[in-house]
Amino acid sequence: MKAEIEDLQRSFGEIRLFPENTDDLWHLYHLITPGCLVYATTLRSIEGSQDKIRPEKLEKRPVRLGIRVEDVEFHEFSIRLRVFGVIESGVDAGSHHTLNLEPGYEISVIRTWTGNDLDRIDRAVKGSAAEAIHILTVEEGEAELYRVQSYGPKLVWSSAAGSGKTAELNSREEFSEAVVLQLSAITGPLVIAGPGFVKEEIVAKLKRKCPSRSAPLVTGETRSGGRRAVQEVIGQGILEKLNGDLQLAREVTCLDELMRRIGKDEPVAYGAQAVSEAARCGAVQTLMVADTLLRDPVATGIIRQAEEMRSEVVIFSSRFEPGERLLGLGGIAALLRFPIA
Repeated sequence: MKAEIEDLQRSFGEIRLFPENTDDLWHLYHLITPGCLVYATTLRSIEGSQDKIRPEKLEKRPVRLGIRVEDVEFHEFSIRLRVFGVIESGVDAGSHHTLNLEPGYEISVIRTWTGNDLDRIDRAVKGSAAEAIHILTVEEGEAELYRVQSYGPKLVWSSAAGSGKTAELNSREEFSEAVVLQLSAITGPLVIAGPGFVKEEIVAKLKRKCPSRSAPLVTGETRSGGRRAVQEVIGQGILEKLNGDLQLAREVTCLDELMRRIGKDEPVAYGAQAVSEAARCGAVQTLMVADTLLRDPVATGIIRQAEEMRSEVVIFSSRFEPGERLLGLGGIAALLRFPIA
């Protein structure tokens, strides 16, 4: 993401944003909120003198429109963000229009910005300057490759072979060769993790096949393979060593601490009513909110209260396992400085 921030007056003003990939569209989904004003160049049917004679031949032309936003939809698989609203500036003012935003589009967003919004923009800008981190989870006969994205790990490839105890050597060799071939196309930082010694075998073969590879390559010991191993890797702080996005690691560690405190009956609150009461008392040390609640007035009110009390606020991705578990607790929880009655 590229961003140009104009002078903000009391946190209100215009920010120009240039999304470059799917991650950036995910960030925009949370930055473009109902009620804000979005300017973008879009295609719209413009009626001319000849069009009145042949109305079925209306031509769509590029125009610059200002849309008062009513709703936003994120479409991960089509790599598109749909912004619905009413035209406030430009042709056909008062009519409804849909902006279909894709990587490469430039937009301007005018609204009141929070500290979390500006942190998200900073995170997106820094993320564009770094290569994507991949995590391979591997154990006997099974391998899965994930790309770490802003909203969580995304599975991009998987392979399975027979168990190492029963399969022939050729089968195991073919499996490892297939894994290494897949990894040889990755030029950015790579983590190879899993239980046992299979990961070391994969690392050795990868280094022999790609001796000129210069990007960071690290290993991680996990209790299991698959998606759960990815969460373990992120929680171990390995992304920090690779200068990656630290947000997902914060989500893992905060959720783990929340569950630890619940198990030991230490000061926590979860659910909107309990967390709201804790925020009013100034008891919130760390506030955790699922991103699905960022348009909920109760949740946004609690966030404002927490920020005024200098509490840490961590927004969880609902597409990553810690965020899914947080949703099971009502989507909002807090680590408390002290117990409340």
